[in-house]
Amino acid sequence: MQEDQNKQTEPTVTPIEENEEQGVEAKIAELEAALEEAKASVLYVKAEGENIRRRAVDDIDKARKFALEKFSGELLAVKDSLDAALSIEATEVQSYKDGVELTAKQLSSVFEKFNIAEINPVGEKFDPNKHQAISMLENSGEPNTVTSVLQKGYTLNDRVLRPALVMVAK
Repeated sequence: MQEDQNKQTEPTVTPIEENEEQGVEAKIAELEAALEEAKASVLYVKAEGENIRRRAVDDIDKARKFALEKFSGELLAVKDSLDAALSIEATEVQSYKDGVELTAKQLSSVFEKFNIAEINPVGEKFDPNKHQAISMLENSGEPNTVTSVLQKGYTLNDRVLRPALVMVAK
């Protein structure tokens, strides 16, 4: 009888329970595989993001280093013209004047190419954003009007590089 009691206390596994247990184990294995795949995907995305960030930093550094490369190349032609003018043996004033005019045209061409504009505000209203008043003249015309320019100003893409030094009517 003890054997009968032992048999009764021992749990018996039915084929249905065995299939359920195998199904649960398969589901756990499937979920573990999906978790590993998700971990690998996260690591890949993280590495890709880091690569993009590193490339962007490199691009910004290169842009900073070589931002003036084209402008500098254009200015070399102006420098060459000035050097040529200084090496001329003939000391005629007219030849110097012609050379300086040609060089000024080259420089103006470079400025135009790179959107550097001249500020020459004679007769315009005084604008503290573009002009720097050196002095005010009594009875020189309409008040707050630029009467003369002592030094031209310049803008780069509509941003002031250097304000014009001006005299303003009081």
